[in-house]
Amino acid sequence: MEMSCFNQRVFLLTLLLPIVVILVEGQGTRVGFYSTSCPKVESIVSSTVQSHFKSDPTIAPGLLRMHFHDCFVQGCDGSILIDGPNAEKTAPPNQLLRGYEVIDDAKTQLESVCPGVVSCADILALAARDSVVLTSGASWAVPTGRRDGTVSQSSDANNLPGFRDTVDVQKKKFADKGLNTQDLVTLVGGHTIGTAACQFFSYRLYNFTSTGADPSMNPAFVSQLQALCPQNGDGSRRIGLDNGSANKFDTSFFANLRDGKGILESDQRLWTDNSTKTFVQRFLGVRGLLGLTFNVEFGKSMVKMSNIGVKTGTAGEIRKVCSKVN
Repeated sequence: MEMSCFNQRVFLLTLLLPIVVILVEGQGTRVGFYSTSCPKVESIVSSTVQSHFKSDPTIAPGLLRMHFHDCFVQGCDGSILIDGPNAEKTAPPNQLLRGYEVIDDAKTQLESVCPGVVSCADILALAARDSVVLTSGASWAVPTGRRDGTVSQSSDANNLPGFRDTVDVQKKKFADKGLNTQDLVTLVGGHTIGTAACQFFSYRLYNFTSTGADPSMNPAFVSQLQALCPQNGDGSRRIGLDNGSANKFDTSFFANLRDGKGILESDQRLWTDNSTKTFVQRFLGVRGLLGLTFNVEFGKSMVKMSNIGVKTGTAGEIRKVCSKVN
């Protein structure tokens, strides 16, 4: 007997639903993993991030970056948190990460109510989400159930996405982690909050070509940045990655790319390469293109990223102290 059109759709949805759940929840992680073993985990992490944010708002972008850097090396296993002379956190791309004290604070509180239950990797994943919410971004459900890694080596951080990377290199690094071009543009959009030190982009302002600055930059913006980051000046001075809106999670970062005001070369290239420009335009609601809602897509891409190489079941451990392997 032939199925009606409606029944066919229902049948297809029934087949597809488990696939969607698997994609969202990943390899053994799930929303509400601690609902019985440590029901207050999300409220404890959230209140901890909030209290630190009140005294120092820069920890929000710091925690978001830290989660990203953790996931791209050895998977999302909290290995970025481990101390040691050759640990991940000592690698050049990680040396300016901040917010470790927030994770330690949350872990101490959780150990007092649920000893040996909540992983440091999960605390970091939750803290990254809470940081976005505190900067006016939308929330999303974070799957939990990650276990902590026991290996942390600075040499493993060499393949993190870099500020000079071409779009092809960026796409390759993301694809190697199971993330597509839309995920790339969406997650780089996390640069809507936070800052970069002059040393990471001042080369674009002086002698980039034989005629001067990087031609992909807005000339008036070049002059503005030259005043803030003079040649041979203080390379550690920090400048907002999202000009005019560095403390608010919004789409102005993409508008800045359109206007030639991207701070990092790797960011600006998302506008000059057609394969990524389309997604920037869709986030900006350009007429004639199917629009994308940044807040919604960011949560989806973060869930995908937060499931990279996770350790579950009996793999890894639950650290007692986030900076030390048990």
